[in-house]
Amino acid sequence: MATCPECDADIEVDEFDVDKGDLISCPDCGANLEVTSTSPVELEAADDEEEDDEDEDEEEDDDFDDDDEAVDEGEDEENEGGDWDE
Repeated sequence: MATCPECDADIEVDEFDVDKGDLISCPDCGANLEVTSTSPVELEAADDEEEDDEDEDEEEDDDFDDDDEAVDEGEDEENEGGDWDE
């Protein structure tokens, strides 16, 4: 038996059914919880929102870098084309 760190509800979790790092949801309050230990089973609040925000920021940065490269390549082609006209 584990205890929800958010609402102190008893959560029946079999230590053989979960692994460290697994995410579960509290049936009483709905909090997202991470298994931090399996013997005995211990739970902590999962930081899902912060991880999602970081992932979105990384994706936006990657897209921005791709756009910059495309612009740079286009400028190089224009400059090279000018040399052929001479």
